Amino acid sequence: MANITLAIPDELHHKIKTHSEIRWSEVVRCILQKKVEQFELLEKLTCKSKLTEEDAREISSKIDSVVAKKLGLK
Repeated sequence: MANITLAIPDELHHKIKTHSEIRWSEVVRCILQKKVEQFELLEKLTCKSKLTEEDAREISSKIDSVVAKKLGLK
């Protein structure tokens, strides 16, 4: 199994150390696995897409506007 090194803020490190009963490497391993699976799914869903990055930005902007309006933020 490979090892990685992470840089984390001192405050977070202190909080982690107060919970030594938790297997933090297992927590991080699970989070990384879920994130990789999300990216793999995204790649699978978009690999044949003909949308450009600009198209995606435009759609995202329209969705943001509708959501903001529904939430009364606009």
